[in-house]
Amino acid sequence: MLRNHLPVIDKDNFEFWTGGASGRIIITQCQNCSLYIHPHSDICRRCYSRDLAPAALSGRGVISTYTINHQVWEPGLETPYTVAIVTLEEQDGLNLTTNIVNCDPADVRIGMPVTVVFEQVEDVWLPLFEPSPARA
Repeated sequence: MLRNHLPVIDKDNFEFWTGGASGRIIITQCQNCSLYIHPHSDICRRCYSRDLAPAALSGRGVISTYTINHQVWEPGLETPYTVAIVTLEEQDGLNLTTNIVNCDPADVRIGMPVTVVFEQVEDVWLPLFEPSPARA
């Protein structure tokens, strides 16, 4: 898929956008109450602790909702493609907006188990998701 718009990497999101190099989704976690925080924040929204650290996740989740896009927004963009919100298994409400890959858009379903795969574009590792046959 065409990737013309990449995130700017900074100190707050470095682990998230580069964790794919080691095959892991890395998200901020509160060391006081264990809440995962995404996108990154400098303070926990539950307990207000500032004791936060990057934590590696399993990379497994389920599709909470999705849309199949047929619009060519930029030259070279291949359609159709699936944009989804994936809820990661570590915590209710821990969601990523992403693309579903290696799956016919007509086969995508809410509740479908998925596993992360990464696409490296320059110095960014984009977390994408594909069906997880072992959990289907």
